[in-house]
Amino acid sequence: MAWLLCRGGNRALCGLRPVCRCLSCRVPRAGREGIGMKKKHWYDYFWVWSILYFALGFFNILFAWLGMLDFFLPLGLALFGGNKFFCNHLCGRGQLFSKLGKEGKCSRNQPTPRWMSSRWFRYGFLVFFLAMFGNMLFQTYLVGAGAASLRETIKLFWTFRVPWGWTYTAGMVPDWVAQFSFGFYGLMLTSLLLGIFVMILYKPRSWCVFCPMGTMTQGICQWKAKERWKK
Repeated sequence: MAWLLCRGGNRALCGLRPVCRCLSCRVPRAGREGIGMKKKHWYDYFWVWSILYFALGFFNILFAWLGMLDFFLPLGLALFGGNKFFCNHLCGRGQLFSKLGKEGKCSRNQPTPRWMSSRWFRYGFLVFFLAMFGNMLFQTYLVGAGAASLRETIKLFWTFRVPWGWTYTAGMVPDWVAQFSFGFYGLMLTSLLLGIFVMILYKPRSWCVFCPMGTMTQGICQWKAKERWKK
């Protein structure tokens, strides 16, 4: 029985089955070259923004205010669009975790534990996160009201104060503006470090499973879906 090599290097039976069904023969050359290659979009490069944000905050803490975009945009898109477009396409942090975990091979790529995606953990972490955010706002209010002095430190993991005074020159802006910057940058850096930690242990984007913004946008999308169903 004679065998021939097809274009893909596979043995194709000659005579009884002259047509090979391998991918190389069934798909035109132009199509084969594009297989496995995802078309790049402008929003696929937002991981650069995530790096730039933390780099700017390392030299000037006032850039921390730019991080509010990551708060308002996902909520706005979920509220008015009824979808998680931000989480799926615009989240620079999620893209960064994918870059480090997949392309950088920094992830063990193990399955994310089920308890991380459980309802009680996701909403419990959201409540904790909002409580810490509220405490940060309260500290900002105290500084603005003159009841407390400006602390040129960032708080990591809501516990450890790290000196960060080189990033700010006193008198540039009202103290409460600077206080918010220090507090918010610490919050953002803490979430980044948590995301990197779970990225190393599990799937690259394990942080997205219990991300507070993701939980809130999911809740908004579910509410919007119920409203549309009622109509």
